[in-house]
Amino acid sequence: MASNKILKQKEATVNEITEKLNNSKTFLLLNYQGLTVGEFAELRRSLREVNSDVKIYKNTLMNIALKNKNIALSDYMEGPNAYLFADSIIEPIKIVCKFAKEHPALEVRVGYIDNELADTKIISDYATIPSMEGLLTMFAGGLIEHVRNLSIGLNLYAEKLEEGGNN
Repeated sequence: MASNKILKQKEATVNEITEKLNNSKTFLLLNYQGLTVGEFAELRRSLREVNSDVKIYKNTLMNIALKNKNIALSDYMEGPNAYLFADSIIEPIKIVCKFAKEHPALEVRVGYIDNELADTKIISDYATIPSMEGLLTMFAGGLIEHVRNLSIGLNLYAEKLEEGGNN
């Protein structure tokens, strides 16, 4: 039987996982088997830049924390897994999917995004959404087109008035 000290450590780990789940908009389950320590550290560094964290927990402790949150992912939790916790949605998913393309050993298995289960198709759809800066640039371009058309129209109207005034 496990000692009280070990049980307290496991309970603390489950509480830590539960807190991370509560504070995350994005949770991804990743299979990292085959990544080198350096590659995994590179992934962690790039995710840290967008306030995201990748942790490795025992699957049994993770299952307990997920059951406490009524999230059923036990079908996906075979082998070594890493878990991504992020307070935003798009940026961490883009980083993980790009990293997975460059390093085929990393596999995105499933996610839980904004309190909904997300399969790999949904996750890859999120990865194709342009960044906020890209969306703002597209929006500004659309606005500039209307302003340009208005200025051309006003210029043509002014020229018409000038021609009519000279006759």
